Amino acid sequence: MRPILSIILLGFVFSCKEAPKKDTAETVQDIEAIARKIHEEVITLDTHADINVKNFTDTLNYTQKLDTQVDLPKMNAGGLDVAWFIVYTGQDTLTVEGYAKAKENAMSKFKAIYQLCEEFAPDKIGLATNSEEVRTLIAEGKKVAMIGVENAYPIGEDLSEFETYYNLGARYISLSHNGHSQFCDSNTGEEDNVWLYNGLSNLGKEAVKEMNRLGIMIDVSHPSKESMKQMIALSKAPIIASHSSARALCNHSRNLDDEQLELMKQNGGVVQTVAFSSYLNTEKHEALAEYMKGIYSEVADSLGLKWYDRSQFKTLTDTERTTFFSNYRNIMALGKEKAAKRTDVPPAVNVSDFVDHIDYLVEKMGIDHVGISSDFDGGGGIEGWSDASETFNVTLELVKRGYTKKQIAQLWGENLLRVLDEVQAIAKEMKQNS
Repeated sequence: MRPILSIILLGFVFSCKEAPKKDTAETVQDIEAIARKIHEEVITLDTHADINVKNFTDTLNYTQKLDTQVDLPKMNAGGLDVAWFIVYTGQDTLTVEGYAKAKENAMSKFKAIYQLCEEFAPDKIGLATNSEEVRTLIAEGKKVAMIGVENAYPIGEDLSEFETYYNLGARYISLSHNGHSQFCDSNTGEEDNVWLYNGLSNLGKEAVKEMNRLGIMIDVSHPSKESMKQMIALSKAPIIASHSSARALCNHSRNLDDEQLELMKQNGGVVQTVAFSSYLNTEKHEALAEYMKGIYSEVADSLGLKWYDRSQFKTLTDTERTTFFSNYRNIMALGKEKAAKRTDVPPAVNVSDFVDHIDYLVEKMGIDHVGISSDFDGGGGIEGWSDASETFNVTLELVKRGYTKKQIAQLWGENLLRVLDEVQAIAKEMKQNS
């Protein structure tokens, strides 16, 4: 069932049958004004924004308007209060050497986040590790950084490293990414039906217990369905999916099916709906991607360069990769300018498609178990919410759909903060009883 319209919206009717035509323009203005007020008053929290350490230096950092989807000017423009910055590391071999190399990368990202908050912009943004710190920083007029770890692979096989990550500020960790880790199977196993553990490894089972003990939220957005089911069975605390959507609406292995949604509801966790176009509407995404591939190829060719699909990245030489990514954003910008002048461009996945997933998750799980994420600078971004400066558009669409201020507050941050509080309370109780 759709959320009931708040009393303040009862004067505005959204169906074509009931809305007087002469009031249409005024009604649109009134709805936007209501949405603006709500957006300013609730805590807006995005659980997934990737980072590149190259954007965390003395001369180039998030105090400036960069070509990234997230930076402080864009957060200010869009009214985004809290960004979970992601310590992400790609996966190599399950060896001591592989873990050591990955750890170096992970530590560089922790360092970058600290530099932003302590050196580059301590007057503008602060690091939070619990809900009280989030509210305090916002009351001080600052933006908030929180830390999530996408892939526990850099931790290696030493479970004490989870405490190291906790002490560095990590408050959620995913046990795998795109590939089976030492801890659990990944959703990517669906592609070839090859699994390492049929869920969690023995080390992964111990990792679940350790995260419960420490007060780290367990993230199930990338692990396999069987891994997720086993985590829920083992965990004494609620879990989260930091950036996933509804599989019933878009059949992608990164999304959660109805059985998983029911398990998340029973567990008391939260699913952070993700604004990643191919996880929202595969058909629309692929049609536009194929069209734009031709545009980008034309632009690249005019510059004497080559354009590659994501599927080709692994085959590139170091030189080809460096050349491609150094020109990537420029080619995309020129391509979008070229496409804007055409009339045959397929429709893009947009905020309405995104909120369709929120509607579905709310219907299946209840308003208490749904949240919002972007996956900005990691592939996320849709028409209408293409970067942090357009964050208000999500709230506007939620108001148009009839969500109340309280419900919007829950979706934008309160549900996630509630889970964080519960995870930390359970950890405190476990320590007292040990």
